[in-house]
This record gives sequence, structure tokens and C-alpha cells, in this order.
Amino acid sequence: MTEIHGTCDARFEPVKAAFANNFTNGLEVGASVAVSHRGETVVDLWAGHRDAAKTQDWREDTIVNVWSSTKTMAAMSLLMLADRGDVDLYAPVSRYWPEFAANGKEDVEVRMFLSHSAGLSAMDEAVEGDALYDWDWMTSALARQAPWWEAGSQSGYHALTQGHLIGEIVRRVTGQTIGEFFAAEIAGPLGADFHIGTPDSCDLRIAELIPPAQAVGAPEPSSIAGRTFANPAVDVSAVATRKWRAAEIPAANGHGNARSIVKIQTAMANGGEASGKRLLSEKGTRRIFDEQTNGPDLVLGLPIRFGMGYGLNNPLLPLSPNENSCFWGGYGGSIVLVDQDARLCLSYVMNRMESGLMCDMRGLGLAQAAYASLVST
Repeated sequence: MTEIHGTCDARFEPVKAAFANNFTNGLEVGASVAVSHRGETVVDLWAGHRDAAKTQDWREDTIVNVWSSTKTMAAMSLLMLADRGDVDLYAPVSRYWPEFAANGKEDVEVRMFLSHSAGLSAMDEAVEGDALYDWDWMTSALARQAPWWEAGSQSGYHALTQGHLIGEIVRRVTGQTIGEFFAAEIAGPLGADFHIGTPDSCDLRIAELIPPAQAVGAPEPSSIAGRTFANPAVDVSAVATRKWRAAEIPAANGHGNARSIVKIQTAMANGGEASGKRLLSEKGTRRIFDEQTNGPDLVLGLPIRFGMGYGLNNPLLPLSPNENSCFWGGYGGSIVLVDQDARLCLSYVMNRMESGLMCDMRGLGLAQAAYASLVST
């Protein structure tokens, strides 16, 4: 019987029970889950082990690479700048990043980065050696790249490129890298232990990621999906390197735990306020629900509604019973859920990866338990 650590409001005992069941059923090695409701933390739990050999406990301060759950942090950074009037999401990218207009991209708008519809899900130039970790090389290559489909017409998941695209807008507007801006304006004020560009002082408490037993099914190599996942390609083993951790890859290499994610994303669920601090106006958080695309994603092959930076509730992906809810998740199973109707925020992160690119039944079960808790109170 795995011991569950942390705190859980009595109303949300179904979440604790679902979390424990994931361990009982052999689905976890180490994991954490957190929930806030109306701005207050009601669940903060962790359990299991940091390593595959199960020799090191998953502790209160354990963090882990959360893959694409990082994208919600990059999106929130850009939405903050839009809320301040520093960025117009409907403006051409070239207003802020003049070189980007090359190769037929003069009409691509900032909002298309947030909805994965810019046609830049990957690049034709080979991303070799340490190029993925080289911000200037990546952003210059993206500026040179021609879109693979008509920008704005539909989504095609920008698996690794989205963070560089958003991050370069942040850098051009603020003079800070996105990791610096995020630390100064979001994580720091909230006291949230989440990093885009993780210092070596964190290394001893980073959990080992355990690759999925089955690899993600390989798409046809010449398809947009096949080309997206081939270049740049990432092996799970790379995440254990200092180069990966230190780099800023805002689409994929954020390190944190469920508590730190919820500390941050609570602002998006709670009218722009978290931990007594106002980060955005309520109107600024509502921009999430400005639907940008709705239909089959060219890369994921799933029907997805994208708003500004988050996936919107979808009858085929029903994470929430409420209309004004959104989500995203990371390769292997991590999840971020933001519900503005219920003022609910949930996150789950783990180190035993499943093969899905977004959330799986472990995280979905926790979300269902959170909503069951609301109904029963």
C-alpha cells in the first residue's frame, strides 16, 4: 500500500482515493496532484518514488519535466503581455519580430502561435547536434521557414516550435528571455517552483522520467505529422542531461510539480488572481476562449478546439462538464485543467510515462473525481 503524503480537504476525498488507486493498480511510480477551488488550495498530494528502481522517495519538493504542460506557462506569459496592452494578439508577428515576415509569413498573426495554426509545426532545416538548445539558431530558422499549410486555416500541433515562437515575441517586447520573464512576473511573485530553464541547484530533486513501454505510433514519414516529430526529434533520455534542463524550450522542458502548476494556473481559473496577487484582469483570462480553430489537427489527428494557448472543452475530449474550461497536457500523461465556471484548477504530474502525447486515464480519473467532489458538496 503506497503511502499518500500531503493535504486534502475533506470535500475532495474522491481525488485522494483516485490518486491512491492509480498506485494500487500499478499505474504509477511517483506522482503529485493538486487542486484549487475559488483560489484556495484544496488538494496537494504526492506519493511514490523519484526513480525507476524505487530507491528514492518522491518528496514534497520533487519536480519533474512535464513536457507540453509547459505550453500553458508560455501561453500565460504572452496573455499577460496582451492584457497589459504590450502585444496585440491580432497583429502581424512582424510588428514585433520583423525578420519573421520572410518566406511568405508577412500576414501570420501572433494569435496563430497560440492556436498551433501558424503552419510552423517543425522546420525543413535539420535540427542537429545542440541546435535545439540554441535559442538564436532555432528562432532564426523559424523566421526563414515557409509555412507548411495556410496559416490560420487549421491547427497542426507545434510540438516543440510553439515555445520558441511565443518566446521570441516575449523577448522582442520585453528584452527578457521567456524563462526570465516567466520567473520575474509569474513564478517568482507566486512563489511557484516551476522553471523554464532549470538551474543545476534543482538537479538532486528532479525525478527520473521513465519512458513508456510502448512508443507513440509512428506517423507516415512524409506527412505533416511525420515531419513534425522527426525534426526536431527528442529522445526521452535527453531530459536527464544538463543541456536539456538548462535550455529554454518553452513547449516541452518546464520542470515543476502539480503544486507549482496549480499555484500559477489558478490565476487563469480565478479571474486573474492567485495567492492574493493579481496577474491579469478577468477580461485578460477570458481571451483563452476566443476560439481560433476547431477540427482535425494536422499533427495529432484528433478533433481539437484551440483557443488562445489552451485546448477548449470538446464533446470528444470532455474533461469538464462546464463550457468555460480549457486544458492541456504533456507527453506521458501530465495534465493542466482550468475551469473558469467552477473556479477550479487541477494539475497532475508523474514520472512513469504512458505513450500518449497528452493526458491519459490517470489524469482524467483525477479530474472526474474533482468534479464529483464539487457535486457532492
